[in-house]
Amino acid sequence: MSLLFCLLLTLFFFFFATAKSRRNSSGSGQGSLPPGPSGLPLVGNIFQLGFHPHRSLAAFSKIYGPIMSLKLGGLTAVVISSPEAAKEALKTHDHALSARTFNDPIRAFDHHIHSLVWIPPNARWRFLRKVITKTLLSPQSLGAIQSLRMRKVEELVSLVNQFCERGEAIDLARATFVTSFNIISNALFSVDLATFDSNSSSYEFHDAVVHLMQISGKPNVGDYFGYLRFLDLQGIRKEAALCMETLFRVFQEFIEARLAKRLSQTEASNIDMLDSLLDITQQNEEEFTMTEVKHMLLDLFVAGTDTSSSTMEWAMSELIRNPDKMAKAQSEIRQVIGENGVVQESDVQRLPYLQAILKETLRLHPAAPLIPRKSESDVEIFGFIVPKNSEVWVNAWAIGRDSSVWENPTRFEPERFLLREIDWKDKNFELIPFGSGRRMCPGYPIALKTMTLVLASLLYSFDWKLQNGVTLENMDMSEVFGLTLHKAKPLCVIPIKKPTISS
Repeated sequence: MSLLFCLLLTLFFFFFATAKSRRNSSGSGQGSLPPGPSGLPLVGNIFQLGFHPHRSLAAFSKIYGPIMSLKLGGLTAVVISSPEAAKEALKTHDHALSARTFNDPIRAFDHHIHSLVWIPPNARWRFLRKVITKTLLSPQSLGAIQSLRMRKVEELVSLVNQFCERGEAIDLARATFVTSFNIISNALFSVDLATFDSNSSSYEFHDAVVHLMQISGKPNVGDYFGYLRFLDLQGIRKEAALCMETLFRVFQEFIEARLAKRLSQTEASNIDMLDSLLDITQQNEEEFTMTEVKHMLLDLFVAGTDTSSSTMEWAMSELIRNPDKMAKAQSEIRQVIGENGVVQESDVQRLPYLQAILKETLRLHPAAPLIPRKSESDVEIFGFIVPKNSEVWVNAWAIGRDSSVWENPTRFEPERFLLREIDWKDKNFELIPFGSGRRMCPGYPIALKTMTLVLASLLYSFDWKLQNGVTLENMDMSEVFGLTLHKAKPLCVIPIKKPTISS
């Protein structure tokens, strides 16, 4: 395969050189590409991205500025690394930069054609977004499943309490993933699809979702050299197809069972999102098919579980590394809730420090470190041209650690958000973990509700300590780059029952 790869690359060089010459000769003559690092012939800057592209690109931005360009094989990529440039890309030129780039793994099962996340913002996209908002993400829908979120968080606290009584460490990444996963699965199917039991088949779901996120974010030869895409030289598309097949198989089983149930009843009632989606398919069979249903379910599971659980793990990791911050958060929560209470969603608005912790976590560890866009026409930003069909990456990770924007940018200091009002939406481009503009993540309200409720409950009910042999100084805070920025080593900590206040 390596010999074939080299031969194909050699042949491709001539296509690349010819195409490059044509592009240079057909330019508009107005403006120029942003500056950027020089690269190697043919491959350009591919090897300079490394295993942590968000970090490599942040380092380059300190040399070449907040808007820079790279050559990645046959692709041109423009990287945005400041709030001002992000505002230009995501707000001023939102219309021209609202398309999404997608890596080759997303092509598995034609996901880029059917997915709300990846299709361009056209009439089809607006229809799918309307469907998902109406069935799950509207204020009314979110309110309807509030008791569900509460029940699943109570189950999480009960699970943690079992480890507490045994004095054992719990894998918080796994535990919070199960909670997020079951909130989504109950909202969709009215059943739990995950358990913490290591012998359970739910581990297959967990692995499929996490692995799909990781491989979808990997650099891929097929993305940089379109002529080689069909070979799937790294086997990434094959891996993605296996992950999707695992998830689609489960979805199909639920769809078939629900259809059979609806046929056996004289009147079907909308008890969850699957019923609502099936109603829409019956009303709009040509516009919204069973294929679209399964792809929408895939989007919801991937976007609604992995990102939330990863953020909660990062938040708890930072708090454990900063005991004074954890003590301050626990004091706030326990004072508001009282001695023998239960954290309610309505309590969150009275917990400003907890909200600041979540914002600080997403500043340092944005779930999506690089926000992908695609230019549908030539766009001018700060006097430079972003060419049509180029990839545009907004480096949310770099913006969150920019020393010109944030004081002590690498420190975990939630207090900064008590003094500085930052909105999640389009007003503040210093903090954009959910993106911005038309392609802003539509699920951020449910993510915020879930994350704040889980964190408040864990901090209210327990104190926490590290396992033997692990200290604050040697805690592993390394990360794995993918579509989601995962902690490389899962956080395993020992819960301790909170002290009671003597009368």
